[in-house]
Amino acid sequence: MRRALLALAFAAPIAATAQTFPDRPITIVLPYAPGSASDAYGRALGEHFTRLMGQPVVLTNRDGGSGVVGMRFVAQSAPDGHTLGLTPVTPVVVQPHMVRNLGIGPDSFAPVCGTNENVIGVLVSAQSPIRDLPALVEEGRKRSLTFGSPGPNSLPQLAVVRVTRATGVEFSHIPFRGDPPHLNELIAGRIDFSAAVVASASGLIDGDRVRLIAVFSARRHPDYPNVPTAREQGIDAQQLSQVGIYAPRGTPEPVLAKLEEACRTGTEDEAFRRVAAARRVPVNYMSRADFTAMVHSEYEAYGRILRELGVQPE
Repeated sequence: MRRALLALAFAAPIAATAQTFPDRPITIVLPYAPGSASDAYGRALGEHFTRLMGQPVVLTNRDGGSGVVGMRFVAQSAPDGHTLGLTPVTPVVVQPHMVRNLGIGPDSFAPVCGTNENVIGVLVSAQSPIRDLPALVEEGRKRSLTFGSPGPNSLPQLAVVRVTRATGVEFSHIPFRGDPPHLNELIAGRIDFSAAVVASASGLIDGDRVRLIAVFSARRHPDYPNVPTAREQGIDAQQLSQVGIYAPRGTPEPVLAKLEEACRTGTEDEAFRRVAAARRVPVNYMSRADFTAMVHSEYEAYGRILRELGVQPE
């Protein structure tokens, strides 16, 4: 009897939390520099959350460390559902293998849902004579090529590491904070190519300022169906990047369920899908259970992959 009363005593505050959640504005942290596609679809998702939950949603950029700075802030926030992170898997499943004593990992979070895939691609300037990935590799055999990425140990950088692994050709990496800065350097001719999230470069691709020569997804980008994948071009380099929402570990189950439902309906919302389509972002919703399983599976997989690639933690 006493045990049952204690269980009810613990359950009551959790139930009350779920009923009143959210009782103040929700903050969604974008752990990368402003100007990427995530700003646009993050705002659209936040607007849906606001309409559904009746509380303002504030988006804030906290960049640094290839997403680690922002996601560490999320992990250290109160586990009440009012602070969330919207990010690719990089800072959660890759960076813990790359940086010693990082302080975050899959167990630091309660994954809420998957929202979309960040298709990663290789881009050259519109003036470049290079038109496919094998031609880029061949040019790399002749001279040292520099490339930009959105950060050290980012998934776009790792995609190029996979190209090196598959071909034996080394490229000189120049990390930036987010995609816009290195894409600007590419247009200016100060680097030879870029590895970027395709959505971040879509305006430049559509405006014929840069050329997309390959993608690292399992399939071609739906908006650029004429651009083959790296594997289709004979180079075994695949790099997936699922984006999703994370809450701090310990967030109550009823709150997570409420957030998951908001996420599900948000990715189905016409306004969100219009923004995603305009920014060339393929929507890829994943339930909380599926997303959580994927995060832990990817963490284990990257541990093996990075060891095979010879990448050592710093």
